[in-house]
Amino acid sequence: MNLVGVGSVSGGFAALYSILILWSLIWKGFALWKAARNNDKYWYIAILVLNTVGILEIIYIFFFAKKKEQKSILDSDSGDKKYPLN
Repeated sequence: MNLVGVGSVSGGFAALYSILILWSLIWKGFALWKAARNNDKYWYIAILVLNTVGILEIIYIFFFAKKKEQKSILDSDSGDKKYPLN
């Protein structure tokens, strides 16, 4: 049984799904890299396991990862060699 327009709907869905997967993979990769660099084990696991279509990843990158980077810069300025900037 052939339905009119079914091919165009499924093709559009496949294109949207492909774009969504690409979007999610890019943000997930960048967030995982940031979490590993900041030694955030719990964030790393959460980002790796949960699939939130980039929402959790964007929240981590723009709100939580910056605080860690600023903290390590401030620690290195005070003479503390715990977080060297290489």
